Amino acid sequence: MNADTGSGLTPESPYVELAVEVFSMLADATRVRIILALREHELSVNHLAEMVGKSPAAVSQHLAKLRLARIVATRHEGTRVFYRLANEHARQLVADAVFQAQHALEPDPAHHRAEHAASAAVRSAAGA
Repeated sequence: MNADTGSGLTPESPYVELAVEVFSMLADATRVRIILALREHELSVNHLAEMVGKSPAAVSQHLAKLRLARIVATRHEGTRVFYRLANEHARQLVADAVFQAQHALEPDPAHHRAEHAASAAVRSAAGA
């Protein structure tokens, strides 16, 4: 039995159209940069604007779209609003897209070298 059938990972999945909308939402470099900036912790609009090199107004517009798509969530502290990723899936999706992009430019991408180094360290520790 295929374990993926219950998770919606089949061609007949009712989630395919929604997945396309997620890809469409992420088809913008500023939004990808925002998600990368939010990988580890929540940030204010001004801090995000500095990190992605855009104006706070532009970042706010992107965040509003990401919030409507339920990719980011907010927390209010007084008059300040802090943004965070709504779940781990956007983080993983963007990381995988960056890794795929690395494959287009490098025969041995950095993420594979890190995996190989980690595997070698585990093997070395097991043999010690």
